[in-house]
Amino acid sequence: MSHLFVPENYRPALNLYDTQRAIGTIKRLFADTLCASLSLHRVSAPLFLEASTGLNDDLNGVERKVTFDLKDTGTEAQVVQSLAKWKRMALRDYDFRPGKGLYTDMNAIRRDEDLDNLHSVYVDQWDWEKVITEQDRNEEYLKDTVRSIVAAVCATEMNLRAMFPQLMVQPLHSPEVTFITTQELEDLYPDLTSKERENAFVKEHGTTFLMKIGRALASGKPHDGRAPDYDDWDLNGDILFWNETLGCSYELSSMGIRVTPESLDRQLTEAGCDERRSLPFHKQLLDGKLPLTIGGGIGQSRLCMLLLGSAHIGEVQSSVWDEATINGCREAGIPLL
Repeated sequence: MSHLFVPENYRPALNLYDTQRAIGTIKRLFADTLCASLSLHRVSAPLFLEASTGLNDDLNGVERKVTFDLKDTGTEAQVVQSLAKWKRMALRDYDFRPGKGLYTDMNAIRRDEDLDNLHSVYVDQWDWEKVITEQDRNEEYLKDTVRSIVAAVCATEMNLRAMFPQLMVQPLHSPEVTFITTQELEDLYPDLTSKERENAFVKEHGTTFLMKIGRALASGKPHDGRAPDYDDWDLNGDILFWNETLGCSYELSSMGIRVTPESLDRQLTEAGCDERRSLPFHKQLLDGKLPLTIGGGIGQSRLCMLLLGSAHIGEVQSSVWDEATINGCREAGIPLL
């Protein structure tokens, strides 16, 4: 069942024509700024992968992948859920060197997504990955990269508002980032749920990077699920902004420094996923045959929604919605594409 929240007295800042112009502007400006900041080059990416490779992202491990058989090969393929693992192999295959990276326009179908103002079955994001050295595998390098991404977001927002002054009705998002770990957040708000903690903290502090997601906290529960085979759980996190329209913490990006053979070995055991060790990707990683990297995904529709002050992700992307959402949005004056 979907869940629709309608902000009081909400009206889109732009009409449909200008919304389409603004979406194109955001995507061009941000991609160019991000590439310049992180030394990234665009590459082509797959829409689906062979299931047997183990390259598809398992997300929280419970989502059903969209799967189909290929007539001529007799193999099973899966529509990607993200490209976290594929990118790391691509960096090796394309012979990228430390300090250089790639990005791609990733399109995915997540059939088990719970639909609401922020979540759609269709996912579009900039997936990026960069080769680093052993000396770069530290918290300060991670934080510097986060600051670069946030700066790219804020620069895009400033340029967008110069072109569409109708967007001036909401405050600008802060380029100053507050860093906090999931355990520190739990210690601050022990009686709140994970999402409630994020809302309370980000409302007070603004732009936030929430670090160390995946491992169980002192309460015995992880803050959120994170697959064990791409991010190092000690060197990862989510970039969160305050969404004024919806009055909540807003995740724009999940990212992190990637696992080494040692941290992958440890995290597979912790997550109860030892069976993955025999998959081609995992074997190569455990054997030290893949480069050290940092990477993440940045939601394209999510960024557009944030910078346009949209109330529903369906205002900035075309997807499929249940009848209750369609009718509710129509009655509230929320135009779904």
